[in-house]
Amino acid sequence: MAVTIKDVAKQANVATSTVSRVISDSPNISDRTKRKVRKVMEEMGYHINLNARVLVQQSTQNIGIVMKDSTIESLHDPFFPVALQGISSYAHKRDFSISITTGETEEAIFRDVEKMVQGKRVDGMIVTYSKENDKVVPYLLKCGIPFVVVGKPVVHTDEIMFVNNDNVQAAKDATEHLIQLGHQEIAIILGDREFEITDSRLKGYREVLESNNIPINDAFIKQSTNMDCIKTILDELLALPVQPTAILGSDDLASLHIMSVLREKNIEVPRDISLISFNNTIVAELMNPTLTSVDTNIFQLGYEAARCIIEEIKERSTHTKSVIIPTKIRKRESTQPYKKVE
Repeated sequence: MAVTIKDVAKQANVATSTVSRVISDSPNISDRTKRKVRKVMEEMGYHINLNARVLVQQSTQNIGIVMKDSTIESLHDPFFPVALQGISSYAHKRDFSISITTGETEEAIFRDVEKMVQGKRVDGMIVTYSKENDKVVPYLLKCGIPFVVVGKPVVHTDEIMFVNNDNVQAAKDATEHLIQLGHQEIAIILGDREFEITDSRLKGYREVLESNNIPINDAFIKQSTNMDCIKTILDELLALPVQPTAILGSDDLASLHIMSVLREKNIEVPRDISLISFNNTIVAELMNPTLTSVDTNIFQLGYEAARCIIEEIKERSTHTKSVIIPTKIRKRESTQPYKKVE
């Protein structure tokens, strides 16, 4: 026989209405009572009737996750599994589930979002990127559904809740680290310029070079839209009259490819070229040599995104929230002091 709310209330020695309020996460119930009742629910094997709750509360207890690319591509990028861990961790605490877009193209992903919103399958959305010419964010604004963006919104910044790093400062720190090691010929390989993060990092890179009176060499500024571009980019950099002695990679996965291509050319990191990256994923620790990388606290980005959206779902705010997650350089073997070749 299925365990009922009355059974839980009796075992926990509280009123049935108290159990109902714990299930709905009412702010009028103390955290101590919530923990007590939830413990009893778990011990007795009580499961919430989600269909009934949707009808009563007009809530799905479900968050939609909008991926940057197809699910397969996104999960191959070590950033997204960690971000999803953060989202899932907080969602689980608040008894929320998640639904991920599964489209293989931008248009298919947008259709997934439409289905989630129009079909009332979710209470809110987390958009895991910020880019120009994006259809998703304007659509969510128009619909009025709660949502949060991971990254600084490109448009309607003052109207949109977001969780982000200070990517300008992160790039400044990475570039300054190389300068302190004696490097002045510093190249940067950026990601897709459609994404807000790319322009922010380029800005930080430029500002630090200027503040250190190091001329900006436009030939050192490269853009990679996929891994296949990296070999061509490195061919171009190494063919220059003055070659870079250090490189900023767009992320750890791209930096793995950079190191691999350099090794094929008998160029060793960090002996010949120092290499620093962003995100500090497991890839950075497994590389040989290990990769110096700016820790963007990916798990925390996801965790705070989930916290922001669930708080917004529970009680709509009158002002736009923004959360900035700090970054820190994790120094490893891929960067070393510049040694002039005689």
